[in-house]
Amino acid sequence: MALNLADLIEHTIDAVPQRIALESGDRVVTYAELEERANRLAHHLQSGGVGPGDKVGLYSRNSIECVVSMLAILKARAVMVNVNFRYVEKELHYLFDNSDMVALIHERQYADKIAAVAPLCPKLKAFIVIDDDSGASLDSFGGVEYEKALAAADPARDFGERSPDDIFMIYTGGTTGMPKGVMWRQQDVWRVLGGGISITTGEEITDEFQQSREGAAAPQVTRFPVPPFIHGGSQWAVLTGMLTGGKAVVYPDFGGAFTWEMVQRHRVTVLFIVGDAMARPMMDALLAGDYDTSSLKSLTSSAVQFSPSLKEQFVAALPGVVIIDSIGSSETGFSGLSVVRAGEQSSAGPRVRIDASTLVLNEAGQPVAPGSGEVGVLARSGYLPVGYYNDPAKTAETFRTIGGVRYSIPGDFARVEVDGTVTMLGRGSVSINTGGEKVFPEEVEGALKSHPAVLDALVVGVPDARMGHAVAAVIALRPGVEVTFEDLDTHVRQHISGYKVPRSVWLAEAIERSPAGKPNYKWALAQTQVRPADLP
Repeated sequence: MALNLADLIEHTIDAVPQRIALESGDRVVTYAELEERANRLAHHLQSGGVGPGDKVGLYSRNSIECVVSMLAILKARAVMVNVNFRYVEKELHYLFDNSDMVALIHERQYADKIAAVAPLCPKLKAFIVIDDDSGASLDSFGGVEYEKALAAADPARDFGERSPDDIFMIYTGGTTGMPKGVMWRQQDVWRVLGGGISITTGEEITDEFQQSREGAAAPQVTRFPVPPFIHGGSQWAVLTGMLTGGKAVVYPDFGGAFTWEMVQRHRVTVLFIVGDAMARPMMDALLAGDYDTSSLKSLTSSAVQFSPSLKEQFVAALPGVVIIDSIGSSETGFSGLSVVRAGEQSSAGPRVRIDASTLVLNEAGQPVAPGSGEVGVLARSGYLPVGYYNDPAKTAETFRTIGGVRYSIPGDFARVEVDGTVTMLGRGSVSINTGGEKVFPEEVEGALKSHPAVLDALVVGVPDARMGHAVAAVIALRPGVEVTFEDLDTHVRQHISGYKVPRSVWLAEAIERSPAGKPNYKWALAQTQVRPADLP
């Protein structure tokens, strides 16, 4: 079996060459056109010395060129490095150097930053530039324009044999620390994220042509991954479409109203978002506007908190649409999901049904008993990453063997409920120890965001002479709304225990998150250190 992503996608290309693969504005790209452009770019990379296992950076917002580049990198057996387009020069230097990057595909608008960083990265030799009308100069590092590179390259598919051991890598920033490159064998990541194992039955696909054959025979699914492709879930929303003959709608920027306009324009079937950072402005726009959402079959949120109160609003506003809250990480892949139903509102973290390969383990390495109230860590076995690139110590810390079983344990704390579902409580790295009690920020944030005045919130621990640390919140209010500390305090106490309730509150115009929607707890803590609390 050719359990390599490029091989599997090429099966789809051969099965549905004239079907539309990508759509953005008035631009459409068929599978045959996607194939030709990706082949040309792959050959250009190879002609510049890029070989199997070499790291190629992709420094771009969502675009057709970005998706073509993903496929080209796979075809050349190179390894894609997703570059956060909001990084400053210091962060770019770290990523380029840490990944051993040898080539970079980037939008022209980032040329000034690249010019400053490239001389510090001697392994980085080749630059391919996606034009964006910014007019930025390429003189200092000699970038080749994307379309010129394609025009001069061979369109043939003649790349030779590939391996299921070829690496797929996702650089994950998480909520703390520097980014880490999570390395997967392509066969393993396909099993976990690409449909190589049935979500419903748990059975493994044994026929390499099954996905392309079934996709060709079925009505086409139109996916709209709203988050930037620096987010692994967004990458896989597109890759899954390419494995199954689907269509992907891609746009570089996010807006609440804009998202619904594109759902209407492109007749989107499946919408992928990341938590409240996208869900809340989308819900505000949906309630204020008049959009045709009749094509939409499902809306999935992943990776960051999707507040229960917001889920309820989506269920009410989109009857007939399946609303899904899924969990997972770059280190585990998909781990579980919940289908949201009316009347199930909870103010804690996401409550999901985990899959057969996922457990919650206590400190002794034993499964947590349902309904015990004990908090453990989420641990996944089965198909797992090889480890972190260039970081053996972190690899040993996260990927552990317990009782003869290798697990991925990235640090997500959880509690198992009586019915076997799991309530996610957040990363232990940002938990708060207050008077000996452990408080998980996501649980408190969920309670705060269930208040109608609160638009967004982050919870951190601040030094306290008596308790060691006290729970504090940084919140953004809805425009034109005021709230008192007493009002918030009374509301939150209806949802969580008293020791978890914030003792002080800072107000911010907006909560700072990464482009992928992940919370910036370092920023939130800094807000508490520069001025007194607004709602003490």
